[in-house]
Amino acid sequence: MTNNIWNQLPKHFLCLAPMEGITDILFRQVVAKAGRPDLFFTEFTNVSSYASEKGRNNALERFEIAPTDSPIIAQIWGKIPEHYSATAHALKSLGFSGIDINMGCPDRHVNRAGGGAAMIRTPELAVECIQSACKNAENLPVSIKTRLGYTSVDEYKDWLSILLRQNLAALTVHLRTKKEMSKVAAHHELIPDITALRNQIAPDTKLIINGDIKNKQHAERIWQKYPDIDGVMIGRGVLENPYCFTDHQPTKKELLELLNYHLDLFEEHPLHSFEPLKHYFKVYINNFPGASNLRAQLMECHSVAEARKILKH
Repeated sequence: MTNNIWNQLPKHFLCLAPMEGITDILFRQVVAKAGRPDLFFTEFTNVSSYASEKGRNNALERFEIAPTDSPIIAQIWGKIPEHYSATAHALKSLGFSGIDINMGCPDRHVNRAGGGAAMIRTPELAVECIQSACKNAENLPVSIKTRLGYTSVDEYKDWLSILLRQNLAALTVHLRTKKEMSKVAAHHELIPDITALRNQIAPDTKLIINGDIKNKQHAERIWQKYPDIDGVMIGRGVLENPYCFTDHQPTKKELLELLNYHLDLFEEHPLHSFEPLKHYFKVYINNFPGASNLRAQLMECHSVAEARKILKH
């Protein structure tokens, strides 16, 4: 495939994990300012929303791209193959470099709807959805993000084998099961087995590892130990340090400036009410004297103007 973004990345590359309610268009710009990864992903969007007149506007809002996002992959989920066809067909014209299908989200609402990690339990349907997306992707590469299994770690042997036979551009494996959520340590001990499986079945498919990887330095140590891994995806690590894709250790002043930048973006492009913005305060205000008190004051705010007044003083 010509212009395949996965073949244009460095030998070892870093991705920001798609996180619902976190990695929206505003926060991706914040991360880009601090030090961007090699590849961004959108929050996941239900293909059935895009395929319906009622939900399409909401889906298009989630598919909005900032100038600093490129290259970026659109992540989608759902269980209806025909809806994958319609959504995949549209994504290239929206400016995306690829399509990623979420088959690992553990959220109970997503699973009840048959998407996310529930697809592990319906492998035939999962394959049908993948094939529908690939057939109508307008030459965009298709990748998958999943987990080791639904209830048992050993499920990875059959489940990942099925996925690797689908001629994917890339496969991201969160090293936990759906049942484990994030309550146990990621199973890094399985990396050699998963790498061997990829090398045997689909050596051209890029392999990305996700789970308990904090920052660029941690990723580099993993690559030293497991050099066959192509990419590392960082999720919660960015919430501990938005500069996690760099070697830079930010000062308190830099973090507060980054918060003010986030507030600027919100004023220019409000996605929602002010309340959800409070979820990000701990990202910037943490681990310095007086941080908890300052954060408590900010949590009582109801507008950007109130927040700026507190930060100023």
